[in-house]
Amino acid sequence: MLASTLVATSAGIVLLFGSIHLLYTLHGNKLHPRDPAVLAAMQQTHPVITRQTTMWRANHGFNITHSMGLILFGLVYGYLALVQTALLWQSSFLIAVGLITLVAYVVLARLYFFSIPFRGVTLATLLYVTGITFHLTNA
Repeated sequence: MLASTLVATSAGIVLLFGSIHLLYTLHGNKLHPRDPAVLAAMQQTHPVITRQTTMWRANHGFNITHSMGLILFGLVYGYLALVQTALLWQSSFLIAVGLITLVAYVVLARLYFFSIPFRGVTLATLLYVTGITFHLTNA
């Protein structure tokens, strides 16, 4: 039970961060550039690959899909940990995919984001690993 609770808590943190990120993407200016000239340039500039979008619209879409990935991870692993416990713990594949995903988020957060997402995903990863450890030592 403790192992599943730790994984569910890990998933909850990722879900929370994904939800906040989606909210900030869709409302307000927290993810806008501080320099208004940069925003204007992004809204008028096309990426090399196509003229069908602007850098601003592409950035907006990337942020939304990033949020969706975090939310999906949180929902799926929260569900597995709380409702389909046997399925989660009997599947080395699901356990490994969750761990690899969280470790990748830690690396990406460290390289490209700022301290709050890095700390959050690091905490989520530590809880996940602790959950796996508890499960393996008590199985």
